[in-house]
Amino acid sequence: MPTIRHRAPIQCLVAVRGHPFDRTAFDALFQSMEGISATMVDQPAAAKLMNTDGMRGFDALVLYDMPGLDFEVEVGAPLHLDPPPGLADGFRALLEEGKGVVALHHALAGWPTWDEYHEWLGGRFLYHPGTVRGRPVLDSGYAHGVTYDAVVLAEHPVTAGLPPRFTLTDETYLAEIFAEDVTPLLRADIPFTREQFFSAELAVRGRMYDREDWDHPPGSDLIGWTREVGRSRLVYLQPGDGPSAYDDVNYRRLVENAIRWVA
Repeated sequence: MPTIRHRAPIQCLVAVRGHPFDRTAFDALFQSMEGISATMVDQPAAAKLMNTDGMRGFDALVLYDMPGLDFEVEVGAPLHLDPPPGLADGFRALLEEGKGVVALHHALAGWPTWDEYHEWLGGRFLYHPGTVRGRPVLDSGYAHGVTYDAVVLAEHPVTAGLPPRFTLTDETYLAEIFAEDVTPLLRADIPFTREQFFSAELAVRGRMYDREDWDHPPGSDLIGWTREVGRSRLVYLQPGDGPSAYDDVNYRRLVENAIRWVA
């Protein structure tokens, strides 16, 4: 009688912390995925596993963290912190080995002093004005509770089974997107202009929902893309601020597809 072999679950290390989130609702997102097992590890412990030895038992790395930012300082928050010794080399080795990465939402703001990290991700969210790719840029913009249509731009394993467009209510970003260096998957059918967003720097100064004297130029409407880095597949998905996204059937499919594709 032939032996019936059951495929082992895809094992994901999910790095979290650095930005508030509903942990129970976020965990339910992964619990809904048959054949995928997620181990949630908080920063800074997660960073110690981001190397070939630490990730040996995992098939994919999911980033839902926002490290490298200290919001507790009294002046100039958030303070930018450098990544710990060995993290850059360890992460680079993972990509050269072929370990897949799915980065979600606020991961785009993590490690603000680590340029290579943002080159890998394909974009950058800034809490302070800075320099990106050699040019000065303003701090990025955010908008909470925005209802928009996500439009599928390409037939791809990550978008398989999704309708051509679907509605989400979520936080959106007016950030630095390296559109020329990514393979687009999704865009948001809303204007990415100053009038639709608020300044991140003014928010951390206590002026929430303020854009006074913040003259940010229009930005990219891309909210999902892929990149190949080293031997690895990488997916970035901008949606994912809270339960309104976590509980959405199309968002769940999108994240599950991304994990399966990179793994």
